[in-house]
Amino acid sequence: MTLPDGQPDVNARPEATEGPILPLPGGDIHVCQDGPRDAPALLLIHGSASSTRSWDQLVPLLTGSHRVIRVDLPGHGRSAEPSDRGYEIPEQGRTVGAALDRLGVERALLVGHSSGGYTATALIEQRPDLVAALSLINTGPSLNAFIAPESAAFTPAQWPPADEQIRRFAGTAFHAGYRIPQEVVDDLRGMTFHAVAASMQASRAYLDEQALPDRLAVLGKPLQVIFGDEDRRWRPSSAADYRAVPGARVELLAGAGHTPIMEDPSRTAALLLAFTALHAVRAD
Repeated sequence: MTLPDGQPDVNARPEATEGPILPLPGGDIHVCQDGPRDAPALLLIHGSASSTRSWDQLVPLLTGSHRVIRVDLPGHGRSAEPSDRGYEIPEQGRTVGAALDRLGVERALLVGHSSGGYTATALIEQRPDLVAALSLINTGPSLNAFIAPESAAFTPAQWPPADEQIRRFAGTAFHAGYRIPQEVVDDLRGMTFHAVAASMQASRAYLDEQALPDRLAVLGKPLQVIFGDEDRRWRPSSAADYRAVPGARVELLAGAGHTPIMEDPSRTAALLLAFTALHAVRAD
């Protein structure tokens, strides 16, 4: 797979990828944009210990009808760690909202993969007028749906971990037999131990406070839930919990694991585009 380096090209056309660093009060945030700028904005938010690169295979399938925006969350990818070293989900939501403001986006469709769905939900809670609709991809609905790993994660003494350690840790993020790409390994190793541990703890705390379907049920936003039926991190059957949200579309991807955006981008994109076609808002 060929990956863009994320560096801005001063000679690029508006439809080409851009990778600016946005200076925000809590720390610099790396953003990529693809597709026509007057198309409906589609914001992709990655999960913990990942980056904008996790969407690379999906993006070309979406740019025909969307202005696709990706952000590296604080402490991930090329974004700085938050200045206060905090990774609380509400603060991540505020950061993403501030990035959209800097980009001049007044309304967007949100897509969150895994824990990126918690940041997307927090943004809706804070600024509902900014969000047209939400799609969640393998985002665990509650802590009782979590599948505990067989072995513990890393310790500070093990940091930075070796490739094989990371591949074992990341293995359950994909269906059995999937070859974990090197960029997944590199993204995790490029983070500090604090960023990895704190971002995961923040997700647990957000769910412990209130289950995601309960949060979304009162927000009144169109919701799509895509879940790989071979997810090894969250019980696939827990996708049905989102039916508590009025009008929610719950769709299972047969044969996909926790990360269908990489495992099966074509089918994932087809489901996303069918949903966004119903709720897209074109820029003025």
